[in-house]
This record gives sequence, structure tokens and C-alpha cells, in this order.
Amino acid sequence: MVYEASSQLWVEIGRVVKLQGLKGFVKCVSYLQSVELLLSIEQVMIHQDDGTDQLYRLKFVKQAGKGFLAGFEGIEDRSSAEKIVGAKIFMDAGKLPKLPEGEYYWKDLIGMAVIDEAGPVLGRVSGVFPTGSNDVLICEGMGREILLPLIADVIRHVDLDNGTVIVQLPEGL
Repeated sequence: MVYEASSQLWVEIGRVVKLQGLKGFVKCVSYLQSVELLLSIEQVMIHQDDGTDQLYRLKFVKQAGKGFLAGFEGIEDRSSAEKIVGAKIFMDAGKLPKLPEGEYYWKDLIGMAVIDEAGPVLGRVSGVFPTGSNDVLICEGMGREILLPLIADVIRHVDLDNGTVIVQLPEGL
């Protein structure tokens, strides 16, 4: 999810899921391919369900399974950390590294037109989610939702400049 706050674009990188220890550390689900990116980030924005946003400096981050453990300046004990459980974690979208040719951030795909190779516009990308083997693109349009695996047999061409994703629909869709 991309979020605009204070005239700045932020990209969702995870969610706080539970407390970790007594010193205010939290366990987070990560939406990043690698937690290494977090090592280069100085601050994150915590977005609460009630709509409040707060910037925090990262003081500790460590990969933990598919997620990460984090500690934030200003959150020094368990009761302070309790207040951010369930919150979304965002980073400045401008801090994302440039990707190699043929790779795309989810945020760049959302909103793009999805066009079948045969010609018709199928809808727009409304989201992307991971699965065990590949990511899946959610296309909404024409009164329905189509789930398209992000694999070369289905996603034929992505044109960021023109905002289009050309697809070859799998049989049965």
C-alpha cells in the first residue's frame, strides 16, 4: 500500500504483530524481500488504525524468520510497545533502491491498466500479494476480480511509462 502523509509518499513494508521481550521491541511481519533494506533506513512511519501517524527512528532491527524484530526510539518498554501492535509500518518511498530491468515494486503496479494480448482492457491492478511460489496481481474490472500469477507465461509486458500491464490470460479465465 502506498500512503501520502505530509506531502511525502510512504510505502508499506510491514505490520507490527506482537510484543517481544520487556524493552519495547516488537515482532513484525515483513513485506520486503530482504530485511537488509531496513538496515539502511533511519526512520519509519507507524500508522495506527485510528488514522494517527508517528515517525520513529529505528534503533534496532534484526531478521526473525520471515519477519523482523524492531526497536524504536521513544518506545522503551512493553506498555509503550503494546500501543503499536497491529499498526502498519511505512518507509519513505524515495528511499527504495532502483530495481534491475524487469523487476517492479508492487506500489508501481497498483493502478495500472491490465490489457489482454487479444485486445480488451480487463481492468486495473488493485493490489498484489505474495504466495509461496510467486506473487499474484489482483485485477479489478468488468464487474469481477481476476487473480493473475506474476509469472512470464501470464505477465507478458509491463510498461511503467504508459501505465499498462499486458497479459495472456491462463485458460479458464
